[in-house]
Amino acid sequence: MSRPDHVALMARYNRWMNERLYRAAAALPAAELARDRGAFFGSILGTLNHLLVADLIWLRRFGAAPGAHPLLAQLQSMPVPPTLDATLFDRLDALAAARERMDALVEAWTGALDETALATPLRYRNTAGKTFERETFGLLMHLFNHQTHHRGQVTTLLSQAGVDMGVTDLLALLPVADAPAADDGTHPH
Repeated sequence: MSRPDHVALMARYNRWMNERLYRAAAALPAAELARDRGAFFGSILGTLNHLLVADLIWLRRFGAAPGAHPLLAQLQSMPVPPTLDATLFDRLDALAAARERMDALVEAWTGALDETALATPLRYRNTAGKTFERETFGLLMHLFNHQTHHRGQVTTLLSQAGVDMGVTDLLALLPVADAPAADDGTHPH
């Protein structure tokens, strides 16, 4: 699999999982979503906000780079997170709408990246103000891995609240030898 194809697959998986995660979370009342469950970002809602905050931070970094893809200009209509634990939305429906916009943007933008773009280094400042430079492909792998990490925390919190997420594996989206992947959530174990 080429790196552009890998990034496109990860963006598709990211969108698919976020859609499923938000549907599952919607089964809980608002008070349960906001209840501190001892997770790193406290609650289900806090963790979901953190994921959007982190994506906004990273995509703004990509969007500020010289020659940034025009699709990233859409970020100007989204909130600027002041901290990593910021609560941008205190209602799941509003957060879900922002997540859908973000995932559509990530999928469209990453689908337009070629090998040259993925090999291009991005110079950025972290939230502490320290400057780094890393290859775009590696930074995108970090973005997707970060999503997976915290979604795993949310699925645990949902499970503890009695909500079953069902299949969460990337394997569910991988095509079978020259056949398109099923997007139906069945698990090929």
